[in-house]
Formats: sequence, structure tokens, C-alpha cells
Amino acid sequence: MDAAAGENQNLRSSGRQVNVRLKRCSNSPAGQSRRRAADTEEEEDQSEKKHRRCEKSGCSATYPVCFASTSERCAKNGYTSRWYHLSCGEHFCNECFDYYYRSHKDGYEKYASWKRVWTGNGKSEPSLRAFMADQQLPYWVQCTKPDCGKWRQLTKEIQLTPSLAMTYRCGMKFNNVKNEGPDQCSQPEDMRVAEVIDSWWHSMLILPPLLKDSPADPFLIAYYPDCVGMSPSGSPCNIPLSEMKAEQLRAPQTQVPGLCPYFQPFYQPNECGKALCVRPDMMELDELYEFPEFSRDPTMYLALRNLVLASWHRDCKTVLTAQTCAAHVIVRGLVRVRCVQELERVLCFMTRKGLINTGVLSVKEPLLPGCYRNVVVLEARDRIGGRVWDDTSLGVTVGQGAQIVNGCVNNPIALMCEQMGFKMHKLGDRCDLIQEGGRTTDPAVDKRMDFHFNAILDVVSEWRKDMPQHVDVPLGEKIQEVYKNFLQESGIQFSDLEEKVLQYHLSNLEYACGSDLIQVSARSWDHNQFFAQFSGDHTLLTAGYSSILAKLAEGLDIHLNTPVQSIDYSADLVKVTTCSGSQYTAQKVLVTIPLALLQKNTVQFNPPLPERKLKAINSLGAGVIEKIALQFPYRFWDSKIQGADYFGHVPPSPEKRGMFGMFYDMDPERKQSVLMSVITGDAVATIRNLDDVQVADLCIKMLREMFREQEVPDPVQYFVTHWSKDTWSQMSYSFVKTGGSGEAYDIIAEEVLGKLFFAGEASNRHFPQTVAGAYLSGVREASKMAAL
Repeated sequence: MDAAAGENQNLRSSGRQVNVRLKRCSNSPAGQSRRRAADTEEEEDQSEKKHRRCEKSGCSATYPVCFASTSERCAKNGYTSRWYHLSCGEHFCNECFDYYYRSHKDGYEKYASWKRVWTGNGKSEPSLRAFMADQQLPYWVQCTKPDCGKWRQLTKEIQLTPSLAMTYRCGMKFNNVKNEGPDQCSQPEDMRVAEVIDSWWHSMLILPPLLKDSPADPFLIAYYPDCVGMSPSGSPCNIPLSEMKAEQLRAPQTQVPGLCPYFQPFYQPNECGKALCVRPDMMELDELYEFPEFSRDPTMYLALRNLVLASWHRDCKTVLTAQTCAAHVIVRGLVRVRCVQELERVLCFMTRKGLINTGVLSVKEPLLPGCYRNVVVLEARDRIGGRVWDDTSLGVTVGQGAQIVNGCVNNPIALMCEQMGFKMHKLGDRCDLIQEGGRTTDPAVDKRMDFHFNAILDVVSEWRKDMPQHVDVPLGEKIQEVYKNFLQESGIQFSDLEEKVLQYHLSNLEYACGSDLIQVSARSWDHNQFFAQFSGDHTLLTAGYSSILAKLAEGLDIHLNTPVQSIDYSADLVKVTTCSGSQYTAQKVLVTIPLALLQKNTVQFNPPLPERKLKAINSLGAGVIEKIALQFPYRFWDSKIQGADYFGHVPPSPEKRGMFGMFYDMDPERKQSVLMSVITGDAVATIRNLDDVQVADLCIKMLREMFREQEVPDPVQYFVTHWSKDTWSQMSYSFVKTGGSGEAYDIIAEEVLGKLFFAGEASNRHFPQTVAGAYLSGVREASKMAAL
């Protein structure tokens, strides 16, 4: 027992003594057992010295291999004191780490030089891991043979370019050496590629991918590249962001050469309020919902989304494919495989949302699966377009409905014009106000009354902030109250002319609302101004909308003269019955009936629409404006207007303020002699029962008062619209009635039981009253229908 105790003591204290003891006992069974245990421990020790596992918890690499091979002492696939993990298939050894990190080593200056560039342009830490990922990892490229598609790792000295990515074939030789060898596509793919698709692989990435030479680079020079998914080492900016002055970062977006000036897909730093822009450094809510796996670190998604958006705006006339985008995903390492795999999802999502591959794009292959393409359109009229209707009888195109595009930046109408090669005419700012009697109003008077007009609206805005949500009054009544209070408190007395000019501005407000102001909500008349609106130029679509509509309609199954009588959605399939008795069945139905017809129950729904939706429908107003267009034998207005695109009419009294308040020159080239004017507010009711000759006579009489100093000839021909009497619209555009709210637009847009969907300008809270809003509502509903 004493000997055993002494032996155990020696085992605990000294290896040398243990060896001695074992030798003395080598012939005994106990000694042989101890010797075998020691030999096993020694073998395990040697194995540990030969191979060391990656220290990253969960890494699947049992025997890591160093991809760097820069140090003469590189561990390669052998032993190193530490493996540095970049992904589950990519590691570098401690010896190669030291080669760059230690100041006395040959690679240090290269690392230090890179670090200076990274620090100057980027925001993330310029770590050695980031250096290895950005500079040392080999590129991966996919074989472009249709029957192959295998991923191959390029040697370190080969730089990946979009051209190479689009043409690469397995076994391709470089430096102008042709590949004369056997078919290399038969060679198996690296086993590490198969792991990349798994969700856990992405979670094991140490660093997010940062793209080089992304098409988004020129759009985002004011951002830190690594905040928008791009590498700081490849930034196109010559001035480091850290040295840029604040005013440079706040400057408007630099125009990308060759790009349509109306294409501005990304917000610039500190910029806001521009419709259909995205923050290049943040995911939108719908993106987070669609791609929740990127919520913690969105860098990969942002890099791909920004690349896709930039690529689309660089060439909106060609279908953007995953293959096209993939060629521009320039990033080292296996993560490129994952990026290219994710592109398909990103592209499909953005196409479904109408962010890319949209407008009047010609496509050879369908962009969405077949189940989304079996669409039948039932149109009540003998033409398409609804409240968009062009007339060419006067020698130029005049829109009986819409023709002016308010704010062209990112406007889908501007996109479609670019795709079709249509030029829009930018409307100038100058608008002379002409009084009856022929005098042109002093611009200072107009400017002063415009200031007071906007000040009145500001007071209305302040009033509603202090009122409970349910309190509302007519906008016309509130304006009059504020105006009277202002005159009493200020003691200001406006001249007769100033009063009339104020009435002109109120007429313009009625034009914008599509109604006399006594019907409009003071609380919610400008509800959509709380959302980003289309910015930039206001333009005249000189070619009209007809060509765009015809292009959009190509290939669609449209049934004209087919008004709908009822929609029965009580069963699994929706049954639509027309006025002629024909029936159609569908899984989903998109309703684009104008608001006025929904309010009059022109179409019967079974079961009836939800009470919530009916209440919203009736809380909006069906506004009406009318137009008159006149062709003259010559341009009598040119000498007075001096090249302006439009001019205003100062009303002689408040009762007549809506009668021909604005006149538009419909030929920017100044060759044809056509004027178009509008009838708004109470004046709509005044002319409702007049025939076209009477309306034209009123307009000519007014023009002769405005141009009294010269001869105003009789018109050659003219037309007058009658939207209030139009069977299939009975309106122009919607507004919020007193007691209503902007939320009604959202409620009207809600689908019912996943079967009924609703589109049209009265379903778009952000952009009501516009063709762009109607179009975007259709894109929105198509996206919803495709997603459900």
C-alpha cells in the first residue's frame, strides 16, 4: 500500500519520475496498462501538434487549410497555434497573420497601406481579418455553360471582373492561353460550395460581404461605402469621407453620367421627402418582413439591393436578370456564391413590388410564374384608359383628363417616358395674372397675396393640431374665418385687386382638390403631404398618355364594352357577372371602379362590402373639374405672354373664380395655336347644363376681356369635357370630405377575404388624384395578389 501510494504521488508530481516508475514495472500487467495509456496520450499530443481545430464555435472545418500561403512558415493544412476564421470553409493561419500584422515582417507595409485607405473611406474597423477578406481571399466564379453551372475557385493572382464572370468556363486558361485540355466541367465541384446555401453557413460568417466596383458606387459617393455594402478599399471617391466637409455631404445627388435626371433611387445623407427613394444604408419595413434573416446585419441584403436598383436605373429598357446582376457581384471568397444565390430572391421580390422590371418594358420571357399571368380585364367603355383620355382633333394632343405630371423625380410616368423615348416638356415657373380689361398684374402683388394665402393655410394647420381628432369643419368656412380674424387683428386693408388675386389662389386650391372648398375637410384636405411626394420638374406630357396606355395593354386579354353588374365572392371562386349576362370566374378579382360609382352601388357585391370599407368610400368626395380646349387660327397671346407655358385669369368676383382660372399653351414648340382652360369649384355646376357652344362663348368673351388691346379671333374648333355626366366615371378625382380622413384611402385599399382587391387613385393615400397614384396602386395590388 505504501508503494502504491508513493507511485500515485509520483504520477501527480513529475513526468520524469513517472517514466522511471513505469520502466521498473514494465513487466507487470499494471505497468503494461499504464504504458499503453501514456502512448495514447503521446499520440494525441502529436495529432494536436499536427492539426488544430478552428476555435470558432460551430465551425464545420475539422482540418482547416490556410488560403493565404503568404508566409514561408505558412501552416498550409498542418499545425498552427491558431486558426483565424472567416467562414466555415475559409481560414488563415497564425503565421500568415504575423506576416502582415508584425511591423518587422515583409507584408506589414501592404497591410498598413490598405489600412490607411480603409480608414479614410470607411467606418468599420480595418482589422486584419477585413484585410484578408478584402485583399487575399481567392475569387469564386461560376461556369457559364448551361449544362454545368459549377463553382470554381480562381488562383490568387486572377482578378475577377464582370466580363470574366459572364464568360467563364470550367478549365478556362488565362493570359491568352487557350484551353486545349479535356472537358473540365466533368470535374467535381468543391465540397465547400454545397454548404454555402445552408442558413447556418451565413450565420457563421465573421464579416459581411463588401462589394467592389458595384454599379451603385457612383450613386452613393456621399455614404461610407461599408455602410451600404461596398468596400472602402474600392471607393470611387477621391476625397476620403473623413475629410469631406459637411456641406459636401449635404449636397444634392451627383448626376450619374448618361442617367436620366429624373432617376434618383437613393436618398442622400440628411435628405428626406422624396417619393420612391430608399435609404441605401437601411432596410425598409417590407424588406425586413420578406428577408428577416438580414435584420441583425443587413449588409449583404443592402449590397445586393443597391446593386440591383442602380443596375435597373442605368438601363430601364432591358429586363434585369439575376445573371446580369451576378456578373457585378465582385467580392472575394465563398460568400460570393451565397450572394449570387440570394440575388434570385432579391430580384423576384423587387420585381413583384414594381421597383424594377416595370413600366412599358418589353419582355421575351415572363418575369413571374405562370399562375400570375392568366389575367382577364373587363372594361365598361369602348376604350381603355378611363379618366385618362387624349384628344388629337385640334392638331395637338390635349388630355381630356390628365396630361400634366406633377413632380418627375422617380415618377413612374417619367420612367415610362424614358423607356419609350418620349420627351416631356418642362413647365416654366412664370405665370402672368391677367385682369379683365387686359392689364397684367404686378408680380409683387401676386407674390404678396400668395404669401398671405399660404399664411392662412398655415393657421388652418395650426388649428387642427389643437383640435380633437373628431373635430372638423369645411375648409372654405375655416379659411374665411381665419381671413376675417387676420384683417381684424392686423388692421390691414387689401385693395380690390389684392382681394381678386387672393380669389385666384383660392381657385387654384379648388383645382387641386377637385371641389368647391365648402365640401372639403379642413382637417384632412392635404392629408398626403405628410408622406414623401414626387419632387422635381412639373411637365406637360406632350404626346399624351394614349401611347403609354397602348403599350401597357399589349398582350393583355381586354374585353371592351363589358360593364360589370355584380361580383359574388361568397364561394371559393369569385363569380363576376356582366350587364349582358356573361359570367367569369376567378380566384382573385381586382376592382378599379371609380369612387363615384362605388358610392352609387353601380356594382352589386355579394356579400356586401364590409361596413368599414363602405364608410371609408362615403367619407371621400368625388371631385369634378371640366376642361375646354380651343384651336385658333393664330397665336394671339404670344406678344403678351412672351413664351410662358401658361397664364392665369384674375376673377372679377368670388362667384366667378372657378371659371377659366388658368390657360395652358398646349404646343411648347409654338407652332400650333391651342389653349386649354379649366372649370373648377362652383363654376362646374354653372356650366353643367350648358351646351358646348355656350361654354365656348363664355370662354371667348373672357379671353377678349383679358386681351382687350388686340383682336381675339373666333376659334377654329374646340371641345368641352363632361366628366360629371360621364356614365363610367361621373368624377375627376377624389378628395376628403368634411368629417373624413386620409385613412379612408388605406381602408378602401384593403383586400376582402383575400379575394377582392381594390386599386385606383382613391385607394392610394400617398398619391391620390394622380395617374401615377392610380398606376402605383395597381402595382401594389398586383404585388399583394402575387404574394398571397
